[in-house]
Amino acid sequence: MKWVACSEERHAEAILAIFNDAIATSTALYDYHPRPLSAMAGWFAVKRDNGFPVIGLEDEDGTLLGFASYGTFRAWPAFKYSMEHSLYVHKDHRGRGLGRQLLARLIEEAQANQVHTLVGGIDSGNLGSIALHESLGFQHCGTVKQAGYKFDRWLDLAFYQLLLPTPHQPQAD
Repeated sequence: MKWVACSEERHAEAILAIFNDAIATSTALYDYHPRPLSAMAGWFAVKRDNGFPVIGLEDEDGTLLGFASYGTFRAWPAFKYSMEHSLYVHKDHRGRGLGRQLLARLIEEAQANQVHTLVGGIDSGNLGSIALHESLGFQHCGTVKQAGYKFDRWLDLAFYQLLLPTPHQPQAD
């Protein structure tokens, strides 16, 4: 396996396939309908324009196995050191520790980019993701009950956060 900085040109279709599988089969994304390929241009533009990483793991053939990224948590200036992250592993490659590798690498990226707080919004029924986050030091910081409705049931959204020792010199503006 090798680490890659995901690009729109090389990875948009693979990331979209992972997203769309999560939409269709899980509560990892509180979305109802598969996204079109055209949606990826905007997604990558936001990442690129804000300097947000999109890191991936590829196999020896160049197939994307999973990816992780972060982005704006809340759109007000005082939240500039807090980021909401996400990570997804292709359905055929789950259970091999790739999620742990991706999240650990994303934490390193966040520290290098002077992020202070990583926040993950996780469906409260996703016990595997919760265990992964807790194993890397994330703590439960609240749950929004019945935040979403999918698959004919209400879903609770649990928030997990990790406080990082960065930034070294935070600024108020």
